[in-house]
Amino acid sequence: MEWLVQLLGPGEPHIASTIALYSFVIAAGIFIGKVRIFGVSLGVTFVLFVGILMGHLGYKVDPTVLKFVREFGLILFIFAIGLQVGPGFFSSFKQGGVRLNVLAVTAIAMNVLIVLGIYHWGNIKDINALVGVMSGAITNTPGLAAAQQTVSQLKGGAEEANIMANGYAAAYPLGVVGIIASMFIIKGIFGIKDDKEIEQLEQEQNDSTMKPYLMDVEVTNKLVSGLTILQLHDVIQTNFVISRILTSDGRFEIPKSSTEVRLGDRLHIVCSAQDAQRFLAVLGPEVEMDWESTPEPVYSRRIVVTKSQYNGVPLGSLRLHNGYRLNATRVNRAGVDLLASPNLRLQMGDRITVVGNLEDIDRLAHRLGNSMKRLNQPNLITIFVGILFGIILGSVDLGFGMKLGLAGGPLVVAILLSRFGYKAKLVTYTSTSASMMLRELGICLFLASVGISAGASFARCVFTPEGMWWVIWGVVITMVPLITVGIIARARYKINYLSIMGLFSGGCTDPPALAYANNSTGNDAPAVAYSTVYPLTMFLRVVAAQALVLALS
Repeated sequence: MEWLVQLLGPGEPHIASTIALYSFVIAAGIFIGKVRIFGVSLGVTFVLFVGILMGHLGYKVDPTVLKFVREFGLILFIFAIGLQVGPGFFSSFKQGGVRLNVLAVTAIAMNVLIVLGIYHWGNIKDINALVGVMSGAITNTPGLAAAQQTVSQLKGGAEEANIMANGYAAAYPLGVVGIIASMFIIKGIFGIKDDKEIEQLEQEQNDSTMKPYLMDVEVTNKLVSGLTILQLHDVIQTNFVISRILTSDGRFEIPKSSTEVRLGDRLHIVCSAQDAQRFLAVLGPEVEMDWESTPEPVYSRRIVVTKSQYNGVPLGSLRLHNGYRLNATRVNRAGVDLLASPNLRLQMGDRITVVGNLEDIDRLAHRLGNSMKRLNQPNLITIFVGILFGIILGSVDLGFGMKLGLAGGPLVVAILLSRFGYKAKLVTYTSTSASMMLRELGICLFLASVGISAGASFARCVFTPEGMWWVIWGVVITMVPLITVGIIARARYKINYLSIMGLFSGGCTDPPALAYANNSTGNDAPAVAYSTVYPLTMFLRVVAAQALVLALS
C-alpha cells in the first residue's frame, strides 16, 4: 500500500500525485459548491476553499507546475469570458445601458476609494491583503488573478500573491451574502413588491422597440394603392418586412421591393412594436389571417448560418427574393430576435426565419450550411490566435509600469475578436456547451492552484485579529457602495428593482447572486441587467486591482 500512500498522501510532489491532487480538489469543490444555503450556492468558487484545506494539510505542488497551471487556467477562463460578453460590450452603452453602466462604475470607484481610505487611515497597511480583500468582497476572481500576476511581475514573490489569496478567501463568503443582503435592504427602504415590479417590466417588454412584431393589415387607403413596397418605406420611414401578400383577387405572392400594393390586399408585416400604429394609420385596419390555409402553400422555416464565408456578410447581399423568391422576417441571435434589415451583418450561429416554398428554402439552406453538426466543431484556431495576441497585448507597458497582463490582455482581445473577428475572416462562434467547458475548466484550474498555494499560511493569516478585520472591512467594501448606488438608482432614476438586482450581481460579477435574483423573481430581467454591466465592470475590476498594486506597492 506504500505506492497508494505516496500517490494520495502529502509529501514530495510528482506528476501522478499532482494530477490526483488537482482532480480531487476540483471534483470535491464542485460537489460541495452545489449545496444551497438559503437558495444560494457558491458554485465552483468552493474549489478555492478545498484547495486551501489541502494546502493546510501539507499537500504541495511543484512551484513551476503550479504557476503554469494557474496562469493557463486564468487565460482559458478570461478568454472564454471575453468571447461571451464581447458581442454585447459595445451595445451595452446604448440607451438605458449607459445609465446602468454609469451606476456600476460609480460602485467600482467607491470600492477603490474605501480601499484607499483603509490603507491611509485604517488599521491595514498591507496593500496586497487589501486588494485580495477587495476582490473577495466583490467576488471578482479575475481581479485577484490580475493583481497576483502584477505583483509577481514586480517582485517575483509568491508570498504577496498568497496574502492576496488569503484576503480573498476571508472576504468572499460574506461578499456573496452582502450582495444579497444589499438587495433586501433596498427592497425594504422603498417598500418594493416583486409582483408590481414584474408587472411593470412585462408592460415595458410589450411596448419594446426591439422585439419584432407580426401583424396582418388590409389595404383600405386609396392614397397608397399602387405604391411599391420600396415607396412604402419612404412613406412610413421605418424598418419593416412584408413577407407575404394575399391580393384582392385571391392570389398569393412573396413580395419584392418593386411589388405594388393595391386596395383589398392583405399584408403580413414584421416591424417594431412601436411602429405598428403607423401601418394602421397609413394602410388600413388590422385583420385576422390564417396563412396556413392560403390557396398556395407557403412555409416558414429557420435556417442556421454555419458556413464561415457568410460570417459578417450583410443580409441584403444574399438577394433572397431575386435568387430564391424568399423573404427573411427576423434573425435569432443568441436567443434574441432581431428585425431582418438588409444592413444586418450575419454571424455564425444566426438563425434566419424565411418565408417561401420548400424547394427555395432548401436551396438557401444548402447555401448557408444549416448544419448543427458543423456548429459543434470548436474553432480552436481563433481561440489560440486570440490567446497569442492577448498575451502580446498584455505584455505591452502602458506607462507607469502598468500592463494588462495575462488577465487583461486576453480579455481585451477576446472582446474585440467576438465583435470584429469577421473582418479578419475569423470565426468566433462557440457553442454554449463548449464555451462553458472552456470557462469552467479554466476557473477550476486557477482556483485549485490559488487555494493549494495559499493553504499553508491561511490559518495563521485569517484566524488572527488582523484577519478578522479583513472580514469586517470586506463587508464594508461590499455593502456601502451597493446600497448607495441602489438608493440612487431607485430614488433618482426609478429603475426597476429586478434590474437593480441584476446591476448588483453584474457590478460584482457574481453568478451566485444572479442565480438568487433569477430564482426569487422567476424573471430574466436581472440577467439582462447583469449582462449589460458585466463586460465593462469585468474590465474595470481587473484594471482597478492592478492599478492599486502598482500605485501603492
